[in-house]
Amino acid sequence: MRIQLPSGTAAELVHPSTGPSNRGLVVIPDIMGLRPLCDGIVADLSEANGWSVCAYELYPGQEHLDLEGRHEASAAMDDDRVLGDAVAAADATGAGTVAILGFCMGGMYVLKAVATGRFDRHCPFYGMIRVPERWQGAGQGEPLDALSRGDASSVLAIIGCDDPYTPPGDVDDLEATGATVARYEGAGHGFVHDPSRPSHRAADAADAWKRVLEWIGP
Repeated sequence: MRIQLPSGTAAELVHPSTGPSNRGLVVIPDIMGLRPLCDGIVADLSEANGWSVCAYELYPGQEHLDLEGRHEASAAMDDDRVLGDAVAAADATGAGTVAILGFCMGGMYVLKAVATGRFDRHCPFYGMIRVPERWQGAGQGEPLDALSRGDASSVLAIIGCDDPYTPPGDVDDLEATGATVARYEGAGHGFVHDPSRPSHRAADAADAWKRVLEWIGP
């Protein structure tokens, strides 16, 4: 169901059919935000694992923006707002223990969320390890700086070896923080969460989901 976080940001909250769970999960979408694809992922994760799951919009009040418009607006994004919504989404699950995962831009914010101390497990799918030049702005902190202020060992990063957004040097720097990195040879950007993408790789996606679900645990 759609809810509003205290900031006014729209969010999708789903409890399993058995009722609210003590294990919660926050999902940060890719740059295109809340949409049927994201709602389906939230519902599937909740019912299959018995978790209370909440995802939220990255561009509240700007949901009308197309992909190019969202790229242009990214330099004005503010970590305090985005990560504040992540913490509020965790609270909305009502769960005692909450993990977080995200895709693409959402994965970048999952890395930044380590510094909040709110989440016990962090699973970025091809999240940017350094803020892309086009997105840099006064409110955009660097993911590696956030990792230095939290428990980097809580991170399992899913990385495509052919992804231009996560070049090998950046991936090495991420691993050097103590994060666990799962590398997929031949995989490009966005190879897991959206089967309609040309980059989707079904076998690798299944393996990545298996690793992430095991990492998050019950």
